[in-house]
Amino acid sequence: QVQLVESGGGLVQAGGSLRLSCVASGMIFSVKRMHWYRQGPGNQRELVATITSIGITDYADSVKGRFTISRDNAKNTVYLQMNSLKPEDTAVYYCNTENRNVAYWGQGTQVTVSS
Repeated sequence: QVQLVESGGGLVQAGGSLRLSCVASGMIFSVKRMHWYRQGPGNQRELVATITSIGITDYADSVKGRFTISRDNAKNTVYLQMNSLKPEDTAVYYCNTENRNVAYWGQGTQVTVSS
């Protein structure tokens, strides 16, 4: 059974930084493309960042230059380093992957950015 467990969210002032972590189990992590999504109040869930199995990354325009996605295959963990945070980054952040054509989500971690 695939499980994704996020951590690292919290309350931070605008301009601050946070690092989110997502630990995966129940799958061969090193071959999986991993994603971070977020869902802000009243908004649809949106894709924030992606990292492929070989480390190629992609970002939503709204976070380019501020967020960095990375992975540690030895720890089955994907990270999201968030710098220069803005109030509009406030959301629940979710880790996501797909295994055998089934999408898996973590429980989410709340990020709140105060102005």
